[in-house]
Amino acid sequence: MDKMITARATAALQNLFIGDALAMPVHWFYNVHDIDKAFPGGIKHLEAPPEFHPSSIMSLHSTRGGGRKGAGNQRQKDIVGDVILKGKKKFWDRPNVHYHQGMRAGDNTLNAHCALTLMAVLNEAAGHYDRDRFLQAYIALMTAEEPAHPDTYAESYHRGFFANLHAGLPADQCAAVTHDTPSVGGLVTLAPLVIAERLRGTTLADTRQLCRTHLALTHPDAFLAEVCDAYVELIDALLFRNTDTPVQDLLLNASRGLSRRDLARLVESSRPEREVVGRVLSTACYISDSWPAVLYLACKHMHDPHRALQVNAELGGDNVHRGAVLGVILGLINASAAGSLFDQLTEQQEISTNIDAIIGFEAIQA
Repeated sequence: MDKMITARATAALQNLFIGDALAMPVHWFYNVHDIDKAFPGGIKHLEAPPEFHPSSIMSLHSTRGGGRKGAGNQRQKDIVGDVILKGKKKFWDRPNVHYHQGMRAGDNTLNAHCALTLMAVLNEAAGHYDRDRFLQAYIALMTAEEPAHPDTYAESYHRGFFANLHAGLPADQCAAVTHDTPSVGGLVTLAPLVIAERLRGTTLADTRQLCRTHLALTHPDAFLAEVCDAYVELIDALLFRNTDTPVQDLLLNASRGLSRRDLARLVESSRPEREVVGRVLSTACYISDSWPAVLYLACKHMHDPHRALQVNAELGGDNVHRGAVLGVILGLINASAAGSLFDQLTEQQEISTNIDAIIGFEAIQA
């Protein structure tokens, strides 16, 4: 069982980065026909983003804080370009620029780099969460003079956080509330925290509270916190389950925003994935639909992580953050990563080093 727990945890964290990178080239494509046109063979491998993004509205987003331009973000100082994403503001005022323009095949997006940053912080603190250390590392990641990540885009929550920080608020009070605060991107950094703490004997209740504390630093929303609880409990149940535990029951029990019965009906139906996630459930970031969509895809492709992450990528919308969360769940189910894609990630060596430190066998023995 110790070896199985190690394999599950390792695969979960590897798949977090695979799911993100695989979906990156068509992130926020909202017309699936545009995805098929850009990648007529499907997204089976790690790809670089196309230069033209038909659904991009990055030029409408505020560079002075969270939300859109003209949404009351009239600060004198630009956050994008001056505080974060230094040198990248020039891409924000052009139509149809890809959110991740210039990134390479195998690169990870910003939220995945935040997860990697949290992993490093956990390892510096013997596998335990330290809020203030994370905030320091997060600020350093985002404000580095020489780019510490390859991304061009920062979600509304990043921009709002740094607008508040620039305005003089303490770092632990910089969380900004915008229309998309309750989004699946808020879940991306949680899995390393859960796995590290639970492997070191922290109780599930205490781990759940740590995750709520961490989430509130950037995503203060009551319903998202409820989904956070469900995600933490699902990670724990899948990580430590007996081999005969019905996995689909665990997935259906984690549903929030959609009843277990309605989610089960979608799983059992013969409707195409693009009809379920695209018409019944939105492909957008909002957690009310994105969380059930993750659970639906996990149920439909429970034993084929690579196929599940490919389908997720080809659904478009906020597929990178869905993919990161979905990847964690699939890794825990199968105790194996999605094909050979992990070795093709740009930051594979650094990610592996941090996974090895978090998973260290001695932690399971503690």
